[in-house]
Amino acid sequence: MGIDPRQIVAGVLTVTMFVMLGNMVKREHFDSPISHHVNHAGSTQNFDENNDLEKNFAVNSDGQWKEEGAIIRPCWSKSILAEEPEESKGFVTFSLTNGPEFHISQITDAVVVARYLKATLVIPDIRGSQPGDRRNFGDIYDIEKFVSSLEGVVKVVKTQPAELSSKNLGVLKIPNRVTEDYIASNIEPVFKTKGNVRLATYFPSVNMKKPRVPEQEERNTVGCLAMFGTLELQPEVREVVDSMVDRLKTLSRKSDSEFVAVDLRLDMLEQRGCQGSKKCYGPQEIAMFLKKLGFDKNSAVYLTHSRWDSSLDTIKDFFPKTYTKEGIMPMEKKQKILGSDSSEYEKVIDFYICSESDVFVPAISGLFYANVAGKRIGLGKTKIVVPDDSASANIGNSISRYVSKKTHMAYTRMSRIMIQLRDCAEAARTQASTATNYDVGSTTWADLRVAPLQSAMKVTNPGHGPS
Repeated sequence: MGIDPRQIVAGVLTVTMFVMLGNMVKREHFDSPISHHVNHAGSTQNFDENNDLEKNFAVNSDGQWKEEGAIIRPCWSKSILAEEPEESKGFVTFSLTNGPEFHISQITDAVVVARYLKATLVIPDIRGSQPGDRRNFGDIYDIEKFVSSLEGVVKVVKTQPAELSSKNLGVLKIPNRVTEDYIASNIEPVFKTKGNVRLATYFPSVNMKKPRVPEQEERNTVGCLAMFGTLELQPEVREVVDSMVDRLKTLSRKSDSEFVAVDLRLDMLEQRGCQGSKKCYGPQEIAMFLKKLGFDKNSAVYLTHSRWDSSLDTIKDFFPKTYTKEGIMPMEKKQKILGSDSSEYEKVIDFYICSESDVFVPAISGLFYANVAGKRIGLGKTKIVVPDDSASANIGNSISRYVSKKTHMAYTRMSRIMIQLRDCAEAARTQASTATNYDVGSTTWADLRVAPLQSAMKVTNPGHGPS
C-alpha cells in the first residue's frame, strides 16, 4: 500500500513547526529561567487581585521564587522598520512632566505619533510641578543615546526650530497609548492644517497590560522601542543611582539577605484616592507584610519617601537597615539633589532604584508601579510582590500579576511570535490539503516540498536582528 503524499507533508510540517516553536520559545523568552494608575491629582486604581488558579510563572510548586533570568530579549525590532520615514517639514513637540513614570509614557506616545505622521521629533524639555520649574532633557537623560536609539525610526532634532509659533502649531491633548486610528482621526487632520503639533498626554485610565486585541506590528514595535529602548540616565545621575544601589546591596549581602525597595510616599497616602481602600498601604502594613513573607530582619529596605518621618519607625523596628534617600546618598551629592527646589532628581532616583533592587514592593497602586514593573521585566528582575493584608500572605499569592501571569506589555514579543506561528500553521494546513492533486515526481510536488520550509524560516526570524 503506497504512502499518501498528504501524510508525508503533514508529518514534515508538524515536526518543523514543533522545532521552530521550541527554538523561538528558547530564543525569545526562555533563554534562562526566569489598571494601575495615579493621575495628576493622585487618584489610584486597585492592585490586580492574584487569587485565581491560573499557572503562576514566577514561583515553584513549593511556593518559592524561581531563579530569576537574564535580561529578556527586547519587544522591538528595527528590522521590522526597514524603510526609513519619508522626509517631512513638520515637527512634533512635547514636554516631559510629573516624573519618570510619566516620562516613559509621554516619550512613547510622541514617538508613535511622529512615526505615523512622518514628522521630525523635537527633544522635549522637563517641567516640574511648580511654575517656572523647567530643566533641559540632558540634565537627567542621555541625549546622544536617545537620538541614536531612534535612528531610522524618526528624525530627531535637539532644539525647537525658531519658526514654530502659535500660528503654525496645533496644540492637542492625546490619551496615553494612543492608537493609529486615533492619530488618523484626531491628530493627522490638525497636522495637515497647521503643519506642526504639540502634544500633551493625559492618562484617562492606565495600565501596562498587553492589549487583548493584537496591535499592528509596526505600532507595537515602535511603542516598545520608545518605552524600553530610548531613555538612559546621563552619567552624573547614573553614578548617584549606582552608588546607592551598590551600598544597599552590600548592606544586605553582608547578612546573606535581599535588598528591598518599597514605593512608600506618605504624601500619597494622605490623598483622597488612598483613603479607606486597599489601593495603598502604610508603614505598619508594609512592615507586617514583609515580616509575613519571611524577609530577614537584616535586609536593607529603601523607602521612596524623601526624608525620614517618625511614622516610618515602625518599619525600622522590624528592619533596622531601613533608609530614605538622605540616609544612603553620597554626601557630596546631597546638596545638588536634595537641596534643589525641584524634586525631579529625587523622583528619577526613586524610579531607577526601585527598578534595580533585588525585590520591589509597590505600597501604592499606580503608573509608577506599572512602569517600574516593565523596566524590571526587561532586566530579568521579576521579584515584584504586591502587599496583601491577609493572615496567610505568602510569596506565591503576592507576586505581581504582571509577572505571575505575564500580562505586562514588556512580554509582547512572545504573543507576536505565537500569532505568527498560528498563521504559519494555518497556511501550512492549507498547502497540505492541496497536495492530493500532485504526483510525487512532478515539478509542482517539488515546489510544494520547499514552500513550507520557506514559511518556517520567516517564523524563526520574526523581525529582529542578530542576537
